[in-house]
Amino acid sequence: MRGWRKYKVRETTEAIVGAVTGALASPRSLLLGTYDERGRLQYTGRTTTLAQEASRTLAGLLSPAQPGHPWTGWSFAAGWGTRETLDVTLVRPELVVEVGVDVARDASGRWRHPARLHRPRTDLSPTDVPFLTPPSP
Repeated sequence: MRGWRKYKVRETTEAIVGAVTGALASPRSLLLGTYDERGRLQYTGRTTTLAQEASRTLAGLLSPAQPGHPWTGWSFAAGWGTRETLDVTLVRPELVVEVGVDVARDASGRWRHPARLHRPRTDLSPTDVPFLTPPSP
């Protein structure tokens, strides 16, 4: 029998939480970023909907954003090909999380599919997260 097989390749990486959907006291999903070589926090993607236990844990680790947040004034699409925007709450970009991501990325280096939260990495600081590197042409 002839045919083809599709394999989804996933990797584990760290990212910085820059915003959440839902209330800060009970986040529904995380908007994630990494710094680029110029020191700017760039959006890389968001997580799937958080489990209740993970939401409770993360709520205790997140702080409201201060003036001058790097994403102030940004809008985030609710999904690929939609004009609907997400209602987000910006947070201090201090918390690092470990996520599982599909290796598929767009031209900007953003993950094409939602990341799966593995755990908060309170042992790491945002400067420990690898720089955003767009994919090679």
